[in-house]
Amino acid sequence: MAKKLPEIDTPWILQALPILLVVLVAAHVLALAYWIYRLATDNKRSVNKRH
Repeated sequence: MAKKLPEIDTPWILQALPILLVVLVAAHVLALAYWIYRLATDNKRSVNKRH
């Protein structure tokens, strides 16, 4: 019969930490992509507006 591993009672925050890090990194990557998109599609006439 296979031996059962002892159950380790870890706090829930330590179990959720990897998924939280993945979500945080994904949010930053999406924000960076959106920022680059906004820079690429910026209306140049509004930047060079002179009175």
